Order: sequence, then structure tokens, then C-alpha cells
Amino acid sequence: MSVNKSPIAFFDTLEEMPNPFKVPVQSLDHLMPEPPADAVSDYQHASEFIYSYRGSPDTFSTYRREIEHFLHWCWLIAHKSLREVVREDIETYVEFSRQPPKAWIGEKNVPRLLSKNGERIPNADWRPYVNSGGEYVASQSAIQSLFSVLSSFFNFLIQEKFLSANPVSQMRQKSKFIRKHQSQGKIRRLSPLQWEYVVEAAESLAKQKPAVHERTLFIMKALFAMYLRISELVETPRWQPQMGHFQRDQEGNWWFLTVGKGNKEREISVSDAMLESLKRYRLARDLPPFPGPGEPTPLIHKTRGKGGLTSTRQIRGIVQQCFDAAAARMRHEGFDEEAERLGDATVHWLRHTGISEDVKHRPREHVRDDAGHGSSAITDRYIDVERAERHASARNKIIR
Repeated sequence: MSVNKSPIAFFDTLEEMPNPFKVPVQSLDHLMPEPPADAVSDYQHASEFIYSYRGSPDTFSTYRREIEHFLHWCWLIAHKSLREVVREDIETYVEFSRQPPKAWIGEKNVPRLLSKNGERIPNADWRPYVNSGGEYVASQSAIQSLFSVLSSFFNFLIQEKFLSANPVSQMRQKSKFIRKHQSQGKIRRLSPLQWEYVVEAAESLAKQKPAVHERTLFIMKALFAMYLRISELVETPRWQPQMGHFQRDQEGNWWFLTVGKGNKEREISVSDAMLESLKRYRLARDLPPFPGPGEPTPLIHKTRGKGGLTSTRQIRGIVQQCFDAAAARMRHEGFDEEAERLGDATVHWLRHTGISEDVKHRPREHVRDDAGHGSSAITDRYIDVERAERHASARNKIIR
């Protein structure tokens, strides 16, 4: 295939991807006219690897993206099967990934496949890489993700006795692709002013159209106040968040039971303010103020149809709507720089923001357990000196 033509998506969404363990791959004619030798076997193993992470929507999406990119390069650019890949190929692929062909880069996220007459067909507007503006250059985090996922993939292939060596682990100079930083990476979060505008945007939407946006307001507050990950709000094969997961103990304290990263179950303490948000959300849904023990009502309901949300994409869209509305109002009121920075925000920033605010006045061990951090060292990353304060303390230093 020419680099002037973009490849199609090789893998479907979490909801639509067939189980490769039950439905083995027979042919790749639907992906390309002349697949390379061993491509069917490559695809089968790749599908099994990706499908194994279906319990976490975010992890599934990350692994699908990295494996799909790699197979695009292997088959369409290098014309190699996985068995033929060696250490030097990984270096070549990393260079390719840093600046992929322009035809492979889209300006926005679009569905990878579309449904038509009961069949899934490629979306002509989909591109493997996305860049909202300017020249595309892979970030350091993107390169780190590439190495991490591919190394896991090759280890999986070794365990399956499909390969005998991991070409990623054989690399001796990953440092030429990944820069080291003298300190921990900066926690990306909203400023107090940005959060104020964001939550006000959600409240405004709820006031204008309560039937739809009371849900929006609850989602925003849950992500912030309970440090939830986006995957903890949607239904997956391993986790179906329900109203009954809000539970009151014998002392009258409310907790939220969830299953997070690494399939770890944890209880999150529910503040009075969050409890009021839950009450408001439930009343808007014509439910009693508080959930009963074991109540199976979906936590985040679909506005059309029955059941709970199953797509993280929908949650991202809801949050982005609030970010966009907040940024527009900030610009209108003269906060151009804050609005510009808000343009970089993602859903996960709300979790970081909630943790960063709470760690200022709550014991770090309490925040650690509510956040589901594996150690206090992770929570300590949120205890820092703000850049403005750090600079102010250095302003009057004397040199001589």
C-alpha cells in the first residue's frame, strides 16, 4: 500500500469485536487484497492479546491502538510478518511512528467502523493517527506507550510459543527515543478557576435541559469528588456500576464500591456534598432520594433505551461538552490563557484535580485509599509546590 493512502481499521470496538477464542480468524481479505505470509496467524494472536484486556475499556483501547499501528507498519510498510521482526525493525518503526505519513493522520476522532445493513464496514474518514492542528510529532508518553505495549505483546507471543525472542527487550538504546526528566512528571489537572467554570457549565446545562444534563452534572461531580476513572462509570464484562454500589454502613456513613485498575475492588468514602449530588441525580430520574441495598439500577443510564452506558467515548463526549462551554465563557470574560490551557484537558484530569485538592487538607493515607493508589509514594506526587509559589520563593535570591 502507498503511504499516500490511509489503511483501514484492523480491529473493531470493545462492544463489537468478536471473541477470537470462539471465532478464529479464517481470512484477511476484508482488510487488504494481498496479506503477507503468516498474516492470518499474526492477526489471530493479536486479536487474542487485545481481547484479553476487554475488562478495562481504557487499557483495551490503548493496546488495540498500539498493536494496530504496529501491524499497519509491519504488513503495509515493511511487508513483514511478526515472525520476521528483529530489533532493528523496532527502531525503524519507532522513527516511522514519530512522524507517520500525512495521509495516515486525521484531524479528529471518528468511528473506526460503521454499521450498515447489519454489517460492520470501514469508515472512510478514519485515520490511525489523530492531530488537531500543526505538524504531527509523537509525544514522549506516546513513545513510552509504544515500547510498553509492544514489549508486553512480544512476551505474550513468546508465552504462546509463537516467537522465541522479544525484539523490544533486545534494544540497548531506548534512551535515544525517550528523554529522562529530573523529577516526576507533572500532574495534569485543572486550576481552581478552570474547575469553577467547568462545574458551572455542567450546572447550566442541567438547568437548561434537566432530562439529559442532570446526568452530565452527576458525572462531572463523581469524576472529581470520588476520583473515579472513566472505566469505573461504564458497564464492561467485569464491572457493571449500579446504584446499589452506594452503601451505608452501621454508623450511617456512605461508601461507593467500585472495581478499578488492575481489577482491584475498593471502597470510596462519599462526602456529604457528593451524597447531595447523588440525591439530586436520583430525584431527577424519579428514583427515591437514596439507593436501597443491592439496588440494580444502572449508575449512569442511557438517555435512549434501557440499561447503563457501555462506551467510554460517550463519557468523554459529555465531559468535553462541559470543557468547551467553560472555555468559551472564560474567553468571553477575559481569561484567555486559562481557556487555552483548558483545551488540553482530558477526562482523567478531573481525577487528578480531585486528588490534588483533597490531599491539601485530608490525610494522604485516606486519599491514597480512596484513589486506589498502590502506595503513598504515588499520592505524594500530588503534594507539590505550585509553580507560581516556587518561582516567588526564588525571585529575591541573591547571587553575591
